[in-house]
Amino acid sequence: MKLTSKGRYAVMALADLARFNNVNPVSLRDISLRQGISLDYLEQIFSKLRKKEIVQSVRGTQGGYILNKKAKEIKLTNIFDAVDEKVKTVQCKKESKKGCNGKATKCLTHNLWDELENHIYNFFDEKSLEDLVKENSERRI
Repeated sequence: MKLTSKGRYAVMALADLARFNNVNPVSLRDISLRQGISLDYLEQIFSKLRKKEIVQSVRGTQGGYILNKKAKEIKLTNIFDAVDEKVKTVQCKKESKKGCNGKATKCLTHNLWDELENHIYNFFDEKSLEDLVKENSERRI
């Protein structure tokens, strides 16, 4: 399984936003500097996050982004979905009768990878942005 940088960076940026979102909107420039993510790339990611209503932009000199919901209500699966990131361990589509190898039947290990995909999805669906921020602050103590 492979997560692209888009998915990883979206989670990193939103965890950063959740951490610093307490008082004022957070600028993408600040997130870029703290997380080492290109500003152009963040703008692309946040455009998708805004369309899926995970964040909203605030204009003005003190502008930036804020979360649209509480951090505990935003699951990692919501973030992956917003940036078109798929948790996939097999190349074929689940509803397809053809297997990943292009043959008429699925390979011998297909169900193993399919089960792993479900476990990974459930793991991400149980984790919220709040969990990430909490875990990070607990490690610092």
